[in-house]
Amino acid sequence: MRFGLVIYGSLEFLSGGFLYDRTLVEHLRRQGDQVEVISLPWRSYSRSLLDNLDGGLRRRLTHTGVDLLLQDELAHPSLFRLNHRLRRRVSYPLVGIVHHLRCRENHPPWKNRFYRWVEGRYLRSLDGQICVSHTTLKDVARLQGRPRPQVVAYPGGDRLPGSLSPEEITQRTQKPGPLKIIFVGHLIPRKGLHTLLAALARLPRGSWRLAVAGSLTVDPAYVRSVNWQMAALGLTDGVELLGVLFDQDLAHHLARSQVLAVPSSYEGLGIIYLEGMRFGLPAIASTSGAAHEVVTHDRDGFLVPPGDAAALARSLSLLQDRERLLSMSLAALRRSENHPTWEEAVARIHRFLHEFPGLKL
Repeated sequence: MRFGLVIYGSLEFLSGGFLYDRTLVEHLRRQGDQVEVISLPWRSYSRSLLDNLDGGLRRRLTHTGVDLLLQDELAHPSLFRLNHRLRRRVSYPLVGIVHHLRCRENHPPWKNRFYRWVEGRYLRSLDGQICVSHTTLKDVARLQGRPRPQVVAYPGGDRLPGSLSPEEITQRTQKPGPLKIIFVGHLIPRKGLHTLLAALARLPRGSWRLAVAGSLTVDPAYVRSVNWQMAALGLTDGVELLGVLFDQDLAHHLARSQVLAVPSSYEGLGIIYLEGMRFGLPAIASTSGAAHEVVTHDRDGFLVPPGDAAALARSLSLLQDRERLLSMSLAALRRSENHPTWEEAVARIHRFLHEFPGLKL
């Protein structure tokens, strides 16, 4: 089959969503399918809306010669109106890859009302969708109305090299010293590093160490505010900013940590929670979004209300108990072992696409 995939920027961009898309493209190509990646430039949301008036883009999508066009929902601003025009001109189905909806993020109410309107119009232009979680699927269904062909394919957690055995995890939890916490994610407000820092300020000095792995350049203003917060709270000596870590280095830091804390205000699932569990790391995540589909509260991690530094501090305090830490670490490892692999996830999507209703091959 011949597929197209519309994205913003490059498939090599470091994020869970782009990892999902990239893994799918690689699998389709291994299976003998052709995939044309149609890259649109990163712009502001308002500027991207103008892409719907771009005759060149409309002609490119009209004459692309694919059997089915995939679209990462992240690109919805550029397609929410254009798709409706395409549907009158092309015979191929339009299928969205939906990680999470922008209107579910923590924006001012007036902005989210606008985002909801744009995303709803975009989602109604699709013939079907691939969702990374059941939570995302429910969000999509609420805006779409009429049911479409759809599949939920959880991302895998087995991308990184290596893992830890129960014996190695036991040895790690018994090491004396401060609790070793790792945060993994771009330094942007949605990922909640500021909430984690506020929680750590409530804990005794010297009882923890935090490693932060993620881009320091995606949102420079936020990075400046985080640096100011660390200085104001007296946390600088306990926090190490590592910048972006690639696979081998990230695996190394996960293996030597004891807790993964990424208290995002919203996640469509959270691939990093799964990757951390493969190394026996209890995950501290948010009650908002789909993290509850992979993190079981008080078993293999904790779910805290978004922005609630006090609840986050209480969860971290509980993990100072090494017996509890060990129990939850082993539970996290078992959870990862029972989760679908990446190969199973993309094979599920492959079947869905090749059996999609209305294909004209």
